[in-house]
Amino acid sequence: MTEYLIAFNDEWVPDLTDEDLREASKAAGALRAEMKAAGVLIFTGGLDDAAPVFSVDASSGTPLFTDGPFAESKEHLGGFAVVDVPDEQAARLWAGRIAATCGWPQEVRRFRARRV
Repeated sequence: MTEYLIAFNDEWVPDLTDEDLREASKAAGALRAEMKAAGVLIFTGGLDDAAPVFSVDASSGTPLFTDGPFAESKEHLGGFAVVDVPDEQAARLWAGRIAATCGWPQEVRRFRARRV
């Protein structure tokens, strides 16, 4: 099996009413349950816009922590799912289902093969 990251950029999410968000959340919950039952879902989640953001750089040998990333994280990642599927075709299937359920685009990337 191969692991894929299916993710979206917060800027891709259209302006939604509270009712639209409730419906999208309900539909996403049903799809998560379906993915779990199919044995493909590893993890799914979204970023908390209200939580602190920080960066760490240990290139000098000692970790140096600074507030915030270099770019707004919401411009790069709003939420994601990690799936374990047999091939790219299956990754496309689930990404399409997620995009249709949420109503906004998704990006799909394969993880590098693990070396033990």
